[in-house]
This record gives sequence, structure tokens and C-alpha cells, in this order.
Amino acid sequence: MRILFMGTPDFAVVSLKRLVEDGHDICGVFTQPDKPKNRGHKLAFSPVKEYALSQNLTVYQPLKMRDGEAMSIVEELAPELIVVAAYGKILPEDILNYPKYGSINVHSSLLPKYRGAAPINWAILDGEEETGVSIMYMAKELDAGDVILQKTTVIGGEEDALTLTARLAELGAEALSEAVEALKNGTASRTPQDGSKQTYASMLSKEMSPIDWNRSAHAIGCQVRGLIPWPCASTELAGQRFKVYRTTPGGETDKAPGTILAAGKMGIEVACGDGKSLCITELQAEGGKRMAASAYLLGHPIQI
Repeated sequence: MRILFMGTPDFAVVSLKRLVEDGHDICGVFTQPDKPKNRGHKLAFSPVKEYALSQNLTVYQPLKMRDGEAMSIVEELAPELIVVAAYGKILPEDILNYPKYGSINVHSSLLPKYRGAAPINWAILDGEEETGVSIMYMAKELDAGDVILQKTTVIGGEEDALTLTARLAELGAEALSEAVEALKNGTASRTPQDGSKQTYASMLSKEMSPIDWNRSAHAIGCQVRGLIPWPCASTELAGQRFKVYRTTPGGETDKAPGTILAAGKMGIEVACGDGKSLCITELQAEGGKRMAASAYLLGHPIQI
């Protein structure tokens, strides 16, 4: 099938790679414009652009989608299908409706739950036990199109948003491959979403970082896992500010929330608001490097 692909981060690369491996004619690739990176502010390619160029695919990076330029490119390429995976731009209806088979999206949640920008993070933040991917027809309303198929997976108890993203990228590519084949064969289903069950996964912000130790140990653990790799959960312990990257369940305690119960080989154990504790096992001090809490404590003892 002649496909125009649109995507930007690593998550999208996996889907594009699968389409290439399946033998489809990738007539073009849309991705976000190059952006300055690190202290040198050198322009960096998106992961999708890097992969596309390695496969000799033609890359387009329109600044806007509604000024006519993008539509003219689409008309020139004449795709039978547009596939979108974490592109980062909203497509106007004339582009969505242009291809013979329409435009479909690889979305990393079980729609209608977690429509929006950060579905993987919010599934973990909310303590969900399972999530998945949805392949859907794109519509004018955000993430509201009819679903072609879904695949479900259990969220591991220690899994953070970064590792879950990698797994869902693979699951999404598998689902996409099946959906494109079904479209080609005329067997693709079309299931409307139940809008009454929708939830919204808003963009993450730094304001979500500070840990409130009055919350339950489980909720704080979900916060830590859900905010990786950005903006990361943070806390102040013994006058020092830390980013918290990993925790393990502690035990029962009658100490006030936020009290440091122990600091040693197991990490830094802190009392939570539900009478339980969490042990911080991986952290990063301001100006320092990410490391095991036990290693940090060797050079920076924390008084209990």
C-alpha cells in the first residue's frame, strides 16, 4: 500500500520500521522541524527523521498544517493511506480525508480512556493495572475516531513510563501491521467510541513533580514511575532536594508522613500518609548524577 507516514519520537520509529519491513510503499515521511538540543543548541533531527533518512525515504517538515503547503505535498504524494504515530501536530480535515483508505492513528491507550498527549504516563499515575494500544480512524475531534482494533497488556508493578513506552511501541507496530492488512483486504472493523467513558491525558508539567508524603505509598510510587523520564518526581529530604527515580515498598509505620525512617544499604525509607513507607532506591541530587541511593549515602550521610 502507498503510505504517507507522520511521526516524530522513538515511539513512532517502531511503527514506521514495521511498515517498511512489511513491504509497503512509504511515499513520504512528515516529522517535526529540527530543534536545538543541549547546551550547544545544535539542531537535532527527530528519531523518525534519522530512521527515514537511513532508509532513503523522503522527509518533509512543514511548520504549519493549515497554510496550504502541507496539503499540496499530500496531493503531490497521492497516498492511499496516512498513518500517524505521535506526530505532535493536529491535521486539518482536508488532509485527513484525502487518502482512499483515510487516515489512521497509533494511540497508546485503550480508547476512549486517556485521549490526549500523555496516555502512557497517566495510566501509571492513576494506578491502572492494564493499558494497551488502539488503531483508530482519525477524526476532527482529538482521539475520538472509530477504532479498528486494540491490543491490551498488563502494566508491571515496577514498570515506569519509559519502559512501558518501549513495550507499547512494539505492540502498536504489531497492531498497525494487522490494521493496514485488514484495510487492504477490506476486512477492517469500525467500532465507534463510547464518549461517555472518555478520560483525558493532559500534558505533563513540572508542577506535578513535588511528592506529597501525606499521600499513600502506592500513589507516590505511581507518581515516581509515571513521571519518568520527565519531569520526574522530586522531594526535599534533610534539607537536600532530590529527583526520585525508583522506589520499593517499605513496611508499616506510625511516624508522621515525610519522616526519614532509615538511610542505608536499602536506600532512604520515608513514612507515607497511609501508615506505610517507601524506600527511595534511585535518585539524583541537584547538580549531581542519577545513582543508587545507597551509593549517594556513602558520600553524603543523611541524619535520621
